[in-house]
Amino acid sequence: MESEAYHAALAALDWQVALGANEAIGDLPVDRYDLPDKAPAATVKAARPAQAAPAAAPRAAPAGPDPVDAARKAAAAAQDLPALRAAMEAFEHCDLKRGARQLVFSDGQPGARVMIIGEAPGRDEDREGRPFVGRAGQLLDRMLAAIGMARAGEGVPVYITNVLPWRPPQNRDPKPEEIVMMLPFLERHVELAAPEVIVLMGNISCQACLGKRGITRLRGQWAEAFGRPALPMFHPAYLLRTPGAKREAWADLLSLKARLEAGT
Repeated sequence: MESEAYHAALAALDWQVALGANEAIGDLPVDRYDLPDKAPAATVKAARPAQAAPAAAPRAAPAGPDPVDAARKAAAAAQDLPALRAAMEAFEHCDLKRGARQLVFSDGQPGARVMIIGEAPGRDEDREGRPFVGRAGQLLDRMLAAIGMARAGEGVPVYITNVLPWRPPQNRDPKPEEIVMMLPFLERHVELAAPEVIVLMGNISCQACLGKRGITRLRGQWAEAFGRPALPMFHPAYLLRTPGAKREAWADLLSLKARLEAGT
């Protein structure tokens, strides 16, 4: 019997050595199956009494005038487009002004039947001080020429501006608070330019003028902005990235032309 136990233990030892367990770590063997009769009491640290969080200091009221209210008053005081431009150039509450080269106010023919509202100036617009003069602007000119319109020269005149008059850094999208701040100027711009219809180029324009986003859903559907018929369309910059959408853009241009021919 003892011989059998001896050989069984030796076989088990050989098996462990074959598996690589050939070195004892501790000085004494440990029987893992021999549980103590009583588990050691857990050491409990005395908890510190809970301390109430310090009361938040009341926020101080923002210093200076409310930017939106200041924009509203400045816009309302402008009696014509040159005065509105001067009011926007003097407006100091929008941080975009500090990073831009110059104000981008408008282009085209004031008093035109069609007013196009883009999003914000890019690098080329910031350099020249006019909206839509880069690659997207060149495409816009070709789109307008296809239905007999132009910002200058021959064709039905159009008038062009943007939601924001200053270039956002790195051409990022305008922030909601920037749109809200400058919206009174845009609304007054529409009142003074007095177009019959408005074309909203891109998501930012729809957000500012309609309170909606989702240009792929909104495009081609006539709506109302500032009390006037408004047609959302794809921005020319989007058409440069997505040439397949030019078919829908052409349909929207034909809708604009038909609306004008029908006398809105």
